[in-house]
Amino acid sequence: MDNTENQSTLDRIKQQIEENPILLYMKGSPKLPSCGFSSQASQALMSCGEPFAYVDILQNPDIRAELPKYANWPTFPQLWVEGELVGGCDIIIEMFQQNELQPLIKETAAKYKEAE
Repeated sequence: MDNTENQSTLDRIKQQIEENPILLYMKGSPKLPSCGFSSQASQALMSCGEPFAYVDILQNPDIRAELPKYANWPTFPQLWVEGELVGGCDIIIEMFQQNELQPLIKETAAKYKEAE
């Protein structure tokens, strides 16, 4: 794999993370997830009641290959909030159950609504 291709993938990842304050990298889509972990993670996010962006890594094998290295996180799904990696399914579910995810998502969404 040559570096130019590699670089553009990283640029795309960085751009996606910068442009979307709430971003879930997952397998499939929130309505049609293709793995149990992605399903649980997107369900938890949807329960927070705010819109969020997602990238289906199955449709983007280059991102699927590069993101774990960039994120230093080997698995999917990955939740990014305001440019920071929050974590994967276990962390998302745990935060949701402890009512930590909801305020994080709501406050982030509110902040960016004001900015628009």
